[in-house]
Amino acid sequence: MGLKRIRVISNKTFCFSMSIYDVTSRSIYLRWPKISGASSYRVTATAVDTVGHSLLAHFSDVTFKGTLTSLIPNTLYAIQAEAIDKNGIILAETQIMQSTAPDIPVIDQAYSKLSNSITVEWRAVPGATSYLLTAQDGDSFIETVVTNSPGTVTGLKPATLYRITIRSINSGGKSQPSPFRKAKTVLAAPVLSVSSPSCDSIAVRWKAVYMAAGFSVSLMRSDGLGRMLKENTTNTSLIFTNLDPGTLYTIKAYAWNINGIPGDDFTYNQRTSPNAPADVQVAFNSGALRAIVSWMPTEGALTYSVTASSGLLKLKCNTSSASCVVPSLRCGSEYYVSVTAYNDAGSSKPTDAVSLKTIPCAPVNISIEEDEPGHLLVSWSSVNFGYYYVVFVKSDDGLEVHCNTSHTQCHFQSDCGFTYFISVFAYNKAGQSPLGDVFNYTTAPCCPSDLRAVVVSSDTVQVTWAPVRGVDMYQTRAVDWSGVALCNGTATACTLSALQCNTQYNVTVYSFSEARGSNTSCASKYVATAPCSPEIKNISKEALSVVSVHWQSNNEEATYIVTARGEAGLWHCRSSGNSCTLINLPCGSAFSVSAIARSPAGQSLPSHSVPLETAPCCPNDLIVTQVTQSVTNISWSVGMGAQTYVTTLESPKGQAKCHTLQNYCLLGCITCSTNYTVSLKAISETGLTSSCTYRGYSSSACCPSGVKLYRLGNNGIRVYWRASEETRDYHTDLHGSKGNFTCTPSSGLSHCDIMEIPCGDVYTVVVSPVTDKGPKLTFCPKKIYSVTCSGSSVGMVIYRGKSNAEQRI
Repeated sequence: MGLKRIRVISNKTFCFSMSIYDVTSRSIYLRWPKISGASSYRVTATAVDTVGHSLLAHFSDVTFKGTLTSLIPNTLYAIQAEAIDKNGIILAETQIMQSTAPDIPVIDQAYSKLSNSITVEWRAVPGATSYLLTAQDGDSFIETVVTNSPGTVTGLKPATLYRITIRSINSGGKSQPSPFRKAKTVLAAPVLSVSSPSCDSIAVRWKAVYMAAGFSVSLMRSDGLGRMLKENTTNTSLIFTNLDPGTLYTIKAYAWNINGIPGDDFTYNQRTSPNAPADVQVAFNSGALRAIVSWMPTEGALTYSVTASSGLLKLKCNTSSASCVVPSLRCGSEYYVSVTAYNDAGSSKPTDAVSLKTIPCAPVNISIEEDEPGHLLVSWSSVNFGYYYVVFVKSDDGLEVHCNTSHTQCHFQSDCGFTYFISVFAYNKAGQSPLGDVFNYTTAPCCPSDLRAVVVSSDTVQVTWAPVRGVDMYQTRAVDWSGVALCNGTATACTLSALQCNTQYNVTVYSFSEARGSNTSCASKYVATAPCSPEIKNISKEALSVVSVHWQSNNEEATYIVTARGEAGLWHCRSSGNSCTLINLPCGSAFSVSAIARSPAGQSLPSHSVPLETAPCCPNDLIVTQVTQSVTNISWSVGMGAQTYVTTLESPKGQAKCHTLQNYCLLGCITCSTNYTVSLKAISETGLTSSCTYRGYSSSACCPSGVKLYRLGNNGIRVYWRASEETRDYHTDLHGSKGNFTCTPSSGLSHCDIMEIPCGDVYTVVVSPVTDKGPKLTFCPKKIYSVTCSGSSVGMVIYRGKSNAEQRI
């Protein structure tokens, strides 16, 4: 047992402790530490509950362990230890309480009832709380703690001799082992292997058992009915026969040794295999291609297996009830159906096979032919177990017809543009074949009706028609001597483009379907395209507002129309030849000239446009105004189509010319008193020119030169000049701050006098020729003179120069 620590009792400066490391019924084993200065140790054990019983023991200083013997079993002792020096003085002491173990038990008997255990019986020991049983076999042993007698040691080997001892236990420890007893375990039980080779027999087998001299095997119904069968044998197998099928039996077996002592027994429950089921019935479900098999239950059967065989094919169905469904049968086959019963022992013999013929398979190799328009022939191959056939033909408008025959073909009527869905079924007594492939046959599409062709242009024809049944696509073909034009589409209209102009085509609309292809029996229609577009070769100007247009003609029986189109309007001419004349075209206008051709087939596309520009218009109004004696201003209204203008004044004495973008011009170097011819050229942006002539222009009379003032008498002034023309009359004006004065000389004179003119003033003097047109000229030179006073009379006349206005001009 484990060591116990006790409270340390201190004496003086020493610490002393004592521990116990083993206890038996009459002994206690102690240990303590060395105490410095101690020459011996004294241990006293005093029984607590027993008067007058104590034990004293001495130990030398080199001894640190001690054993107290001759103690009373199952007794509590107070144990005191003292450390003593050589003078007999106690250096330290300590004390503990410890009980001895109970007394040694005595085995009454030991025996084995099972091959892995031995049971021991003994008289109870006072103070023992439990017991330790030990079974020893050579060097190996097995221990078991029990609380009272009898006790069993388990985990032993069969047919083996063991030495059995027992020790009593309390809180103090364990007693010494008791005197041993020998006991031998019985034989091991035979391990059975049981089977039922037939419904009325059970076979039992086992392996040899160590030290066995023979075996005993018994068999009886588990429900207790009937008698028990028992067999003794030295063999390791046995068969019981004439048993009840499907019945649960209990088998018990054991071995005995040479002394006839039986060993462990082995019990096994085994059922005999069942009998074959009776009254097998087979029902066929044609829609699901399965068979429902039923039978009378058989005694002891746990499960049943149904087998449906057809050649090498076997279908199985397992169940615990008295019926089973065999799925996935094949059409057109004959099956042989049998039932086998099963339980944990095995299987019965199969029942006698029952024949089952399934429904026929769906016919194959179905062919559909339209042997002639409006007639369909459906044919197929014959199938196993097919007694007659039904063909269903359903059109895509919902109408369905059928044909019932024992042959392998049927005839039906058909219409164009329909899709027919065709299925063929075979029949026999079991029912209708499964649905096979559903075939669809589409008859040729119907030909388009109400065919119309409209010429859109010289190279384009639009074809329309009414829709018909069964068409996936239409193909329009236009055929002429040079080739074929095609147009494919799903609409009921098609535009044929890139055709040859002025050509007759044979137009046909074919209907197509993906399933059946084209209906090539559709009628055609002749259509002529519009004339070809003319090509303008030349435009020539015949007169101011007249042009001739020439083109190249490629059409027969066509009339050509030429159009000049511009902002000013439209002008037309027509001809059946290759030219025509446009008249009364306005000046200053731009035109786009094109030509078309017309025939009974239609109208061509316009030709390429050729630009045409007429010469600019002459301005309607032109005004000539003389600005100075040598400068003239000419202005005019805008001429339609003109961009620049060239104006010219021309006389025998010379020419003045101006080129401008404006509608006015200043012309210099004009000679006075001269008749001029006035002309104007209007020029367009492209350089076209119109020459315009207007009425003549006469320049103004010449202004006199050498104008001077002279003093006359007291208050008179004479104005003198040099006349430009001998026959010209002149008019004189003097303007001052004190008054304005005029004088007109007699014809032919080159001076005139002004009397009573105030002196002391500055005068502006102008001498102008008198014109027939009325107003006097305003651009003749103006000179400034100062007239001084001499007293109250005119003094000196001083020339001051020209006026500022004249200088600016």
